[in-house]
Amino acid sequence: MPDQTPVHRRQNVLSLFQHYAEEQMRAGTPPKGLEQAFAARLQISPSMWSQIKSSRPIGDKLARQIEAACGQPAGWLDEARAVSGPTAAELQFLALASKAWRATNADGRKRMKLLLKELASG
Repeated sequence: MPDQTPVHRRQNVLSLFQHYAEEQMRAGTPPKGLEQAFAARLQISPSMWSQIKSSRPIGDKLARQIEAACGQPAGWLDEARAVSGPTAAELQFLALASKAWRATNADGRKRMKLLLKELASG
């Protein structure tokens, strides 16, 4: 069976970012700039963070650095975790998106899709 460590590391670091972002937004921090702030917390460049999110492998040294920066024990990123369902914030967003989708016409839905695609790619 192939080593699943790279997959676990990516999933877990994305989970750490999601937790960080939700925590910051609850504290009133605007979402713009959270990616850069998280990269700074990890002591890596925003470019490296972008690469990690998509495909860059997370080596042992970087994994330990991320764990330390996020207050996790050594080896935490390497462990398989159950995929959790949507968070409360995600459920709230989905309910709002659904309400907006139902309240608009085809042109509005098209604009919503375009905006979400733009936000997701950048």
